[in-house]
Amino acid sequence: MKLPLLISVPHAGTMIPLELEQLNLLTADQIVKDGDEGAREIYDIEDQVAGYVTTEIARAYLDMNRAESDRSADGVVKTETIYQESIYRELLEEKQIQQLLSHYYRPYHRKLVRLSKGQLLGIDCHTMASEAPPISTDAGSVRPLICLSDAEGTCPKDWTRLMAKYLEASFECTVSINHPFKGGYIIRSHSSELPWMQLELSRSPFDTLTQKKEKVLRALTEWSRCQK
Repeated sequence: MKLPLLISVPHAGTMIPLELEQLNLLTADQIVKDGDEGAREIYDIEDQVAGYVTTEIARAYLDMNRAESDRSADGVVKTETIYQESIYRELLEEKQIQQLLSHYYRPYHRKLVRLSKGQLLGIDCHTMASEAPPISTDAGSVRPLICLSDAEGTCPKDWTRLMAKYLEASFECTVSINHPFKGGYIIRSHSSELPWMQLELSRSPFDTLTQKKEKVLRALTEWSRCQK
């Protein structure tokens, strides 16, 4: 039986939207480093959960975890990477931004709404740089191995504590709650449909990607069993 979970993996993609190929300045390596490297492999658990949403589009070009109205440098359609590298040869026009939102962003969020029906919990899954990048509020700091977030209210607090407990048992390390991340747009905007958490794993090689996947799945399985 599949786990009653909706998994979102918004930053695993590495694809440049066709509409932007001629304007792109980033190398393949820069695209990977700006996104959630390793997330595709770690959260490759679609067969084990009731709902699963991801995208091939790279975070550098369209960020599913930002509000549609966020037009900052690190907003929904960015102007620079998290390492402050310019993305485009020229700024995008509003018409181009609307096309990206229509083709990729809105379908992602509509799918989250549709798949939320009948599920117990949504988990927005990420990997994070082991040392915070320049654009972050915690720039230069060493981050914890695992951060679990509930934005102080996107799911019951005892659910968060229980998930942290099973992650700690599975990974044999301490889980930080709501620090350095409190939870992004996805868990905040969809919590009226379904309780949500955000999970961040450090990209430091404390485990292989396969080991991280196995340990995440073990924790999710144990948490789900406790809700029966």
